[in-house]
Amino acid sequence: MKKEVISDSGKSNEGQLNPKVVVADASTISQCIEHAQAVIAKQLERIKDKGYDFAPEFQGLMTQLYLLGVMWRHAETLGNNSNDARELAFSALKANLIQDGLSKRQADKRIEFLRKMSKVEDDRNALAVAVGYESEPDDNSLAEIFDHYVDDMQVSGDFWRIYDRFRKIMLYGGLSIAFVVIWFVTLFMPGNSAIAILAAGLIAAALFVIPVFLIGILMYRSKIKKAQRLKQDA
Repeated sequence: MKKEVISDSGKSNEGQLNPKVVVADASTISQCIEHAQAVIAKQLERIKDKGYDFAPEFQGLMTQLYLLGVMWRHAETLGNNSNDARELAFSALKANLIQDGLSKRQADKRIEFLRKMSKVEDDRNALAVAVGYESEPDDNSLAEIFDHYVDDMQVSGDFWRIYDRFRKIMLYGGLSIAFVVIWFVTLFMPGNSAIAILAAGLIAAALFVIPVFLIGILMYRSKIKKAQRLKQDA
């Protein structure tokens, strides 16, 4: 049976072992992935009609942390102790990400990020990890996670759409203005050096982008304050 040595950092090592190294076999990882996929398929079906509106990055993060908890507990049922099982869960999650289309490098970066997000203050497990670990067949555990954040405006889909809209306005608006200014200077003010023409375009783009950015920040802060007032009044 093929075996892989996996360290606490989530990277393979060859040679000497250290106290944090876990030996994972391919069948264990495969079983964790199959179990997690069966669980998440049911959970996603249960939340399909709830109308959650979260930022895609946030929803993906919570789902992956939930899967980490599910895999962790399942690894324990396969005879691994708690510390080893947690590392096996990270290995299985990485393999699952690669199966979903991420490159090994992208999966490594994502796992590194998930490691940081899987713990909160006092070295406690994040909510999504804890709920995934404690989940039972046919429960509503994934919905329990999202229900906890449903009133948090900072992770709402509305904020994500505002951010995406302003990002596109700044990008395409800035590029358009820079192009127009460069064209105007080149056509109607001949004799300027290429550097001077480029500088004029960049300055014009900045004069557009900076106010748009500041307006976006003001709108963001306004919505946050409004959401906080509504929470306090509730």
